[in-house]
Amino acid sequence: MKVKVVNLGCRSNFFDGSFIAKQFLDKGYTLTQDIADVYIINTCTVTQGADRSSRQAIYQARRENPNALIVVTGCYAQVKPQELSSLKDVDLVVGNSHKDVILPLVEEHFQSKGKGVYVENIFRVSQVKSFDLVLYFEKSRPFLKVQEGCNRFCSFCIIPFARGKVRSVPLQRVLDQVRLLAQMGYQEVVLSGTQLTQYGWDIGTNLYELLKEIVKIEGIELIRLSSLYPSEIDERLLDLILYEEKIAPHFHLSLQSGSDRILALMERRYSAKDYAKLVETMVSKRPIANVGTDVIVGFPTETDEDFKETYKLLEELPIGYMHIFPYSDRPYTKASKMTDKVPEPVKEQRVEVLKELDKQKRKQFIAKNQGMELRAVVLQEGKLLTENYIKLRAEGFKETGKLVRVKLLPEFVSYDL
Repeated sequence: MKVKVVNLGCRSNFFDGSFIAKQFLDKGYTLTQDIADVYIINTCTVTQGADRSSRQAIYQARRENPNALIVVTGCYAQVKPQELSSLKDVDLVVGNSHKDVILPLVEEHFQSKGKGVYVENIFRVSQVKSFDLVLYFEKSRPFLKVQEGCNRFCSFCIIPFARGKVRSVPLQRVLDQVRLLAQMGYQEVVLSGTQLTQYGWDIGTNLYELLKEIVKIEGIELIRLSSLYPSEIDERLLDLILYEEKIAPHFHLSLQSGSDRILALMERRYSAKDYAKLVETMVSKRPIANVGTDVIVGFPTETDEDFKETYKLLEELPIGYMHIFPYSDRPYTKASKMTDKVPEPVKEQRVEVLKELDKQKRKQFIAKNQGMELRAVVLQEGKLLTENYIKLRAEGFKETGKLVRVKLLPEFVSYDL
């Protein structure tokens, strides 16, 4: 029987999708990217657009095989199970609370047929369900999901309602896996999670303690970190990631807004000045550091002046790239209940303005690095990713997964960061 897993949204979903696929593979099912008998649609719900993309994936699966079993899981399934169950093309809805038992639920369904909804309160989940460590490969780079969930409830964000509170992989389990990857010949490892800076909050440790041990592991030469929450980076952690050569000089710090008024409404717990100081410290102490950010435009009540403050801050800061999102209401969030919404055309216009600034920032960062010799991991033959997150096309590099040194020349650069 053929199974197709379709992942949407963030890297956490790709981790989970890899785990789900392995369960079916180990049980003798055939994984495919073509027409399948069972479709697992691993959904995202971070924005209204994500919901729409998830529904489109469901409809596409049904078109591919009208007789297939369609299973919908992921964050959309967790927060809106009844909405998905009401769709005629959906057979099973399985929330994040039950992602670890999708295989037996599918096999039960073949016996009983009929619709089924399997979703529990995600806040009752007390561990990284069943699989306490998840490995996912992006080309030649191993990613480790060491943490799931978030204990902050930013007023716009649905993620805690979809992923639950912080659950961390035991420190020793992470170290054992990193050692195994080193023995397999990998030199870069990427640590990831829903909110990486909250690693260990539930098990009496923290990200600093984890990194302090990982850097001691022989064979691992580059440790890349996923998104970090600005105000959760204390002085010890900051010093470690800036002065330890094994920590990649690539830091993703979500800003969301450059207006203190909007930041307060978002409940972000830092100011624009705090954020600016952190970015400037990182770049001054590690000049090759690439600092990226996320920005939300059109948050309820955002005025032209608020947007100008965001633009001015981003224009002045030495950041390397931006991910820009128009605000959209999400269920259960405080912001969704706020009045004075920003009109869609205004949001779209602000997104376009920041996209132009983003293009400038990317080109400026690449120009700043011209002529420098940087460490880079070979993603595949002729394609490299530098320690500070510049993608290169360069012939002559064939050993995937290996760390090399490369001089940044204009003809190597791909502007698709």
